Amino acid sequence: MSWKSVVRFVVGVVIIAAVYFLFIRKQGGGPVHEERHESPRESRRPETRGGETAGAAGQVICDTQYFAHWTEPGMGACKVRMRNGYPVPDAKCTPGGVNPSVTTNVMRDPEWRTKTVRNCASSEAQKHVAYRWYDIEKPQVNSNQNQVCELDHLVPLELGGADGLGNIWPQCGPDAVALNQRYFKQKDHVENYLADEVKAGRMSLTEAQKGIAKDWTQYLNDADLWCGRTGKC
Repeated sequence: MSWKSVVRFVVGVVIIAAVYFLFIRKQGGGPVHEERHESPRESRRPETRGGETAGAAGQVICDTQYFAHWTEPGMGACKVRMRNGYPVPDAKCTPGGVNPSVTTNVMRDPEWRTKTVRNCASSEAQKHVAYRWYDIEKPQVNSNQNQVCELDHLVPLELGGADGLGNIWPQCGPDAVALNQRYFKQKDHVENYLADEVKAGRMSLTEAQKGIAKDWTQYLNDADLWCGRTGKC
């Protein structure tokens, strides 16, 4: 064999070895990882803290369904109205809505906590736009005994209310009464009463949700009786 043949042979071996190590081993020597792309969804599972929750509460996702078609209103386009001596929101601006994944079984689950869906669809900062919709000045000091306004979920989270902005309105006043007598605290009593009725099976969840969205003040007398009977207000 001539020296030229030897050189060609060696070069060929080197090329074959390079191809083997650079391509065949690289592709076959380890697992192949494919990229996954998930399409965005309007409904999503909220972030959990401290591990996954089992049972009915573990099936809750962040979802919003309004009772009427809703578009974001303009600044100053909404007006609070009074009914039975208490404020109610403008139905065009705040029709109310629900999270369908919060069922009666979820409400009865001892693991259920509203914090799992609070601010899941709109942040606390985003909710403040409701003050401008209703042409209400945002209080500079608004906490503890000095709280005069609440950015209220018309259908409360504890009743499966939605966290979307179409379920949010500013509920303010009156100033010259004790904190527990302010409008948003009175509505809290109604919310707790209705939640108890639903969990006890005395009222359907749908009836409670639609009723409080239509006129929360219609339940004030029943809520007062419930408060006196249970001492939970």
